[in-house]
Amino acid sequence: MPLQSFVNTFAGNPLDRASERRGDTAWLAEQLASPESLGIALWNGKPFVEKTKDGAVQIAYLPAKMIGELAGGNDRLLFMGLWKGTAIFALDMEGLNDPGQGVLQGLGEFIDLRQIALKLPPTDAGILATAKAMFEWRRKHSNCANCGQLAQAKDGGWKRQCTSCNAEHFPRTDPVVIMLAYHGDRCMLGRQEAWPPGMFSALAGFLEPGESIEEACARELGEEAGLRTLKVRYHSSQPWPYPSSLMIGLIAEVEDDEGTPDQTELSEVRWFTRDEARRLLKGEIEGTFCPPPMAIAHQLIKAWAEE
Repeated sequence: MPLQSFVNTFAGNPLDRASERRGDTAWLAEQLASPESLGIALWNGKPFVEKTKDGAVQIAYLPAKMIGELAGGNDRLLFMGLWKGTAIFALDMEGLNDPGQGVLQGLGEFIDLRQIALKLPPTDAGILATAKAMFEWRRKHSNCANCGQLAQAKDGGWKRQCTSCNAEHFPRTDPVVIMLAYHGDRCMLGRQEAWPPGMFSALAGFLEPGESIEEACARELGEEAGLRTLKVRYHSSQPWPYPSSLMIGLIAEVEDDEGTPDQTELSEVRWFTRDEARRLLKGEIEGTFCPPPMAIAHQLIKAWAEE
């Protein structure tokens, strides 16, 4: 159940993560072999899904036993948690050949998560985002950061332990502040040169060690747009599995409505009135657009525009 009324895309994973069960290898093996347990699959980061009659998309669940057989060991498996007592496992598949045209043919298809995020039930999107982020971490941490030797999957896939020095490694989430700056009745959006022409969005940046959320917000607005922050308020957060960020959505009041792009992170800044922001969200400003509803930036603009 969501802890707040507003839930961004990829938030709201409904599973009981049952973390206390992750170290019980006998129980995990029993659940993996149970005909009641279910599995999900990802291939090169793309989830295995099926289309419904009404044009929506949902997870194409597979028998957990099949998932276990295809995994060939623990390294590609992840115990996701429990859905009303039913164990859910995830399988990480890689390679050039699409398993949806092979061993899983006729059971569903692999589609990029960004492409289908808004067509999925919100709970499915949350589950898949968790699996995707975890498997991205697994790929980048196959070896021990302490001694460089191979690290094995433990605790249902939620930990890696070095085979040489026994150092334990746990998944990391990178916190990112993303903020909509405003002054009076106008908000500021910026754009990067690498983005599609006409796209403007809220500013964002990673938190640095020893820095609070508010301090990171003020630093980023100062560095990228030369703005001085007066007040910061929290809006919502969003797990962002590209590869493993937590977007912390903020709305920040700034001292003036000037703003100068640093020409490194930002190539341009632009101020919008509330009416213009509402039109921007609807796609009514020719040649200019903002991120789609699945992005927290869209929701920050919407929240401010509708105040």
